[in-house]
Amino acid sequence: MTAVTDQDHDERAEQPGDADKAAAAGNPAAKAPQSASGHESRDGTHARVPDGDSTSRTGSASSTASPGSTSSPGSTASPGSTSPPGSTASTASWDDGLIARRVDETTQGHQYAVLDNRPAAPPTVTPLAYDGPLHSRLEALRELVGLSRTRLDSRTLAEAGRVLDEASARRRLSGQHTVVAIAGATGSGKSQLFNALAGVAISETGVRRPTTAAPIACSWSDGAASLIERLGIPPRLRRRPLPTGHAESQLRGLVLIDLPDHDSAAVQHREHVDRILALVDAVIWVVDPEKYADAILHERYLRPMAAHAEVMFVVLNQVDRLPGEAAEQVLDDLRRLLDEDGIALGEYGEPGTTVLALSALTGDGVGELREALGQFVAERTAPARRISADVDIAAARLWPVYATRRRTGLSEQAREEFADRLADAVGATAAGEAAERAWLRNANRACGTPWLRLWRWYQDRGEPATGRLPSRTQADEEATARQRVEQAVRTVADRASAGLPAPWAQAVREAAVRGSQGLPEALDELSVRAGVPTGRPPRPGWWPVAVLTQASMTILQFLGGLWLVGQIVGVMAPNLGVPVLLMVIGIVGGPLIEWSCRMAARGPARRYGLEAERRLREAAAGCGRARVLDPVAAELLRYREVREQYGRVVGAGT
Repeated sequence: MTAVTDQDHDERAEQPGDADKAAAAGNPAAKAPQSASGHESRDGTHARVPDGDSTSRTGSASSTASPGSTSSPGSTASPGSTSPPGSTASTASWDDGLIARRVDETTQGHQYAVLDNRPAAPPTVTPLAYDGPLHSRLEALRELVGLSRTRLDSRTLAEAGRVLDEASARRRLSGQHTVVAIAGATGSGKSQLFNALAGVAISETGVRRPTTAAPIACSWSDGAASLIERLGIPPRLRRRPLPTGHAESQLRGLVLIDLPDHDSAAVQHREHVDRILALVDAVIWVVDPEKYADAILHERYLRPMAAHAEVMFVVLNQVDRLPGEAAEQVLDDLRRLLDEDGIALGEYGEPGTTVLALSALTGDGVGELREALGQFVAERTAPARRISADVDIAAARLWPVYATRRRTGLSEQAREEFADRLADAVGATAAGEAAERAWLRNANRACGTPWLRLWRWYQDRGEPATGRLPSRTQADEEATARQRVEQAVRTVADRASAGLPAPWAQAVREAAVRGSQGLPEALDELSVRAGVPTGRPPRPGWWPVAVLTQASMTILQFLGGLWLVGQIVGVMAPNLGVPVLLMVIGIVGGPLIEWSCRMAARGPARRYGLEAERRLREAAAGCGRARVLDPVAAELLRYREVREQYGRVVGAGT
């Protein structure tokens, strides 16, 4: 009677006519109907049992014949038949969990037990939960990638994105299982070790190279179907180990994957290895005394995976081929090579890679590996350790684009120098000096003698209006101003980007260049609006007094002159002293008052010029800040944000 399991029901059923062909060949048991959900493997050594098969270990009760039933050699067991004395119905030994094939020692015939094929309730799967620090690091990495998408190219962020995707996918799957891959070179004996751990010949072994053509999965407990599906292993390549009591409970929760040779000549085999190694929780590297120092193994796999030391086992197989103390010598040399690869070794209680020596052929050391593997699986921390190591590697690759050991940003000195350069470009100093001269000129006009004012009026008839700046329309002046603005922008961009990683320095420079477009024209408009105002400057309170005093001096001159004229024509009595004194007072007092007003006007004129210069400087600085400094500061702020997130990713401040 053929066996029926509750494994994945999507497997292909036996082709019609197979049973008839087998019966024609003299096998009456093959005439029994086959189940569409499972069948014996072609080589008869093992069968396919995907994860979730809960009856492969408990179906022995249904396989025993009922009391009073009889069975002839080579016949199928049926209800009501009687088992002959000495039959093995009560002491069934399951070879692979799918078909229970037992040999009747009396008749040397084969009996096949039918397993219960009633649908079993799906096992409860507890999703993986990350601890607080790892969860915080993943969130920081996700925020880091989001902030950097517009600044960094997709290739730079590809590894970080892959780690986030894999961490999210692994978190939704079982946290009670640990997926461990067995990897090795051609002829290292990894498939033999795989079979030794499973307790049954599951993976094909032999001298043909390569022997393992596709990855094979073996699960020690239910609920791992989604994990195996994530690896892309089809149901026909999923197995269950031989139930052996303590050994089975010791490895409960383990999902073991036998990989093809990583140095296989077939490209597809190497692709299988690289793809699955990026998805499993841990790796057992199997090396042999001949290839343990192979450059491909160390340079392509072990050295890049140095951060995964806590989720790796390195097993020196085939030690039975080494005589005497040669095994210890090879093992010590292997440890030395691993240390040179940067792999921390788990010795003296320190976390790191476990290094063992064994012989899968003789079984020597296999028990030690099984015990270490059982303890490793029981801790249920391998998935989180693997993801944490992946985050470390992604952070290390992102170091050049985020980290810097220099102080970055715009200092106050750089801001002031930028404002000074823009002020020079708009001629703020010249505008202030012009405003000062205009104020002094108006003061002299207001307080000067009438004769001097008349002379200056005559000179100023052909000059521009008082207080106006000459228009900057000359081509050379415009070119000079534009060059000054461009030089100021380049300087502040270089100052701001100094010490930044290349992508962020480029972003800062681009922001400065974008802001500088149209800046010279805007500064020209500001120089007109915020320069020296048109018209007369404001007058201080002492000006009317000075004007009246100057008018008095002029009146005294006129009185003295009229008095002298009157004396000359005989209208007035002769008296030269008084009119001459009046004229001398007017003539000397007028210039003296003008000089005094000029001295008194220097302070207000200087303040007036400085105020005009300040207004123009502030206007130019405000325009430069809005167009250049603010975009640059925004880029620097974004960099500081991603730098903080990067510090959270690596687990320390930068």
